[in-house]
Amino acid sequence: MSAAATTTTAASLPRPSLLHHLVTLDTALSLRIHSLFRPVPRSLLKALEISGDGRFWFPIPLALLPFSSSATAFPFLLALLLGFLLDLLLIGLVKHLVRRPRPVYNKGMSLAFAVDHWSFPSGHSSRVFFIASFLCLSHASLRQLLADRLWIGAHYGGDPAELLLRLVFVWSVATSASRVLLGRHFVLDVVAGSCLGVLEAFMVFYFFHF
Repeated sequence: MSAAATTTTAASLPRPSLLHHLVTLDTALSLRIHSLFRPVPRSLLKALEISGDGRFWFPIPLALLPFSSSATAFPFLLALLLGFLLDLLLIGLVKHLVRRPRPVYNKGMSLAFAVDHWSFPSGHSSRVFFIASFLCLSHASLRQLLADRLWIGAHYGGDPAELLLRLVFVWSVATSASRVLLGRHFVLDVVAGSCLGVLEAFMVFYFFHF
């Protein structure tokens, strides 16, 4: 084949799209982060994974709702339950539509649903950021719910709700980061999941008029 024909053939090939470049960069960055943080104890990362699992969080509001008769606790728990259901629906829908495979180095993961085979977006990240964002938006209600726990405020020397919000925020960031460190997700999966969780919190918060 002549040089001119080769040049013509190369010119006729479609150029990689911006999305392709973004996915390639995301894949390389995620692998780099995963390799760099291998010394982090896997038991710690697994503990964070379990703490953000929907199978852990769904039973909590369900179990507490029958015993929550106050005007603050009942709608608060009901809103959390609605948020978890909304998160499950949206994550499942987006994963089914995008169908991005998980990292090839993802090992030892228990798949509970068919959509768990797909990586984008991260359900753990959306869930924990929904919780953190919803608690932040519901700060007044949260303070009222913790009002009878005076020992927390006395020990902390401040607002117990503020202390809880800070702890939950650190937990949500650590849990989201663990998804990349464990090799479960790519960085963009976690970022998208976190943004979706914040959006869900706003939707639920304003629906319940907290």
